[in-house]
Amino acid sequence: MTKINESALSHLRKDKILRKIIDQTELPVREKKTSIYHSLLGSIISQQLSTKAASTIHSRFLHLFDGKPHPELVIETDHDVFRSVGLSNQKAVYVKNVADFFQKNPIEMKHWNKLDDETIIKELTSIKGVGKWTVQMTLMFTLDRLDVLPVDDLIIRNSIIKYYNLDQGSNGLLDEIHRVGEKWRPYRSVACFYLWAAKDGLK
Repeated sequence: MTKINESALSHLRKDKILRKIIDQTELPVREKKTSIYHSLLGSIISQQLSTKAASTIHSRFLHLFDGKPHPELVIETDHDVFRSVGLSNQKAVYVKNVADFFQKNPIEMKHWNKLDDETIIKELTSIKGVGKWTVQMTLMFTLDRLDVLPVDDLIIRNSIIKYYNLDQGSNGLLDEIHRVGEKWRPYRSVACFYLWAAKDGLK
């Protein structure tokens, strides 16, 4: 089980609905990612895929570079090679875009640690193919930012609708989702970890 800050759990348990989810859900152990570059590559590769398919294609991708997809190597790799390991045409272009950005901007982790979430989102979404959701995953899993609410994530969105009995057809649905999330500040990321882990339903 992933170790969670007790202050976060104490705060989140004030929400009776989330308390039940927390008490009946065990978080999976997550491997800490240490590179913004690698995190973005992994997120792009895994988009719109099942966990199993994403893991398989990501492993094949890494195998092309003996586990070390340095930007210059990714840029030099032929498009058809990426297609052969399961990347779509679009994703093949996007991973090259990410590699090109980091080859031109070899930024150290300490640079990102000094920036706030919105600044990082603005900077990284300037890369064609990198959307807000992709950067939010990096904020949560690489930079350990505790207060991210990725409302574009279908599991998060659908879980909040389900557990908080929201009207999916409401014009103000997004505002309602954000209002639910406001109760979780400053630990919205932690709440999302539990919603992801509980996606198959409570025990």
